[in-house]
Amino acid sequence: MSETNSSKNAIDETLDASFPASDAPEWTGMHAGAPGAAPPQTVANLRTVRSAVNVNEAAALVERALIASGMKVFARIDQAAEARAVGLAMPPAVLILFGNPRSGTPLMIEQPTVAIDLPLKALLWEDDRGQAWLSYNTPALLVERHGVDGALAAKVEPAGELLERAVTQLPSLKAP
Repeated sequence: MSETNSSKNAIDETLDASFPASDAPEWTGMHAGAPGAAPPQTVANLRTVRSAVNVNEAAALVERALIASGMKVFARIDQAAEARAVGLAMPPAVLILFGNPRSGTPLMIEQPTVAIDLPLKALLWEDDRGQAWLSYNTPALLVERHGVDGALAAKVEPAGELLERAVTQLPSLKAP
């Protein structure tokens, strides 16, 4: 029997030669989704929504909305600035720690370990395609992680709704 070189596939060779490299087609709006707008990975008890503005603008809107609603902003941490301070680079990311002792204290009284997850946090961050996002923990995290009563944990639910409105429904929250 004579051996033939069957390691090469004539179809594969033809395909390689038939399709020269070219630039990707321009965005036409006919694709399944907008370029660079793929939602981040879903994580249990973490809500992530697309922001209508960049990270810094979103952080400012969130802070204004929180203060206007009577909540306290405890801290604002610019993670990207901290990275730059030590010679590292990362996309924009701002963490805002906020809350209302009237809502948080009863949770910590019921289960002191809840204090590890309070004050509440809002993370404004940019993905590798330049899209800004808002992420925050849902009240279900407190129930699952600390075993607090679901009805008591649900009292912090309006905070998430406020955060989302701040980065998605801009006209009502922009400064005059």
